[in-house]
Amino acid sequence: MKYILIILLMPLLFNCKNDSDKKDQLPIYNNEIRDSIATNTVKPDSMQIETVNKSIALELKQEQLIKKKDERIELQKLVIDKRDAIEKDDYTINFHYPLLNESFKPTHTNFNNFMNQYYANISKAESEILQNKLLCDSIEAQKFREERFIDYKIYNVNDQLISLLFYKENYYSGSMHPSFTFDCFNFNLVEGVFMNYEDFFTQGSEEELLTILNEKISNSIKLGNLYYDCWEIEIEDFFRAKNNFVLNDNYVEFYFDDCVMCPSYTGTYSIELPLVELLSVLKKFDSNPLVF
Repeated sequence: MKYILIILLMPLLFNCKNDSDKKDQLPIYNNEIRDSIATNTVKPDSMQIETVNKSIALELKQEQLIKKKDERIELQKLVIDKRDAIEKDDYTINFHYPLLNESFKPTHTNFNNFMNQYYANISKAESEILQNKLLCDSIEAQKFREERFIDYKIYNVNDQLISLLFYKENYYSGSMHPSFTFDCFNFNLVEGVFMNYEDFFTQGSEEELLTILNEKISNSIKLGNLYYDCWEIEIEDFFRAKNNFVLNDNYVEFYFDDCVMCPSYTGTYSIELPLVELLSVLKKFDSNPLVF
């Protein structure tokens, strides 16, 4: 009878041992999970910190542009400040742009017509937004709120010429920050016409000017200025943006959209080239206001 009881108890003892072994293994298994969770938790935190840092840098970069001083106060007799806005449930349009006082010179109408009919035409912008929404198949995309914003800087080069920088802010729901694009115009006040690259620089000088510009960028990167993570500009990008410059008595300032010269989160939107460094590519005609 005693032996029979021992035989009956033996399976129970084995089961207890197996359970004990499993309990002993359980903390090891939990530690592995804990380590895995800890490892995976660190990565998102690091990425989150990097994202926040880039976000702050981007805001500072955009703020520097917005607060950049221009000469609109000095030109307040010549320039008429205009604002047009439309506020709808699914989009906002806000255009801030200049017109020229036509009482000074009749040819200022050429400038004003361009602004009103083409560049700062708020009705045209609204039509484009509505057209895009009709063409889009995505229901979610049609729910996105779009914001279009234009503002400007204006510079008085001399009594012959004004330079304008337009920065266009485009914002879509779901994006953390707006993106900026640029358009520059140089208007001859005497002739009443817009001037482009070929009016200031010699024909076919794009590659030589780009070499000068890229040397300036490369030196700035080496000096650790605002250009870390930036790069030299490709010839195709320069040809597309060669008219995107404003002028000063002493320098030409070229503007580039994000990811042409610098990523969105760092660097700058523009680079200044002193006129004395551009003598080899400047047109020597009297019609060129930059001749000195």
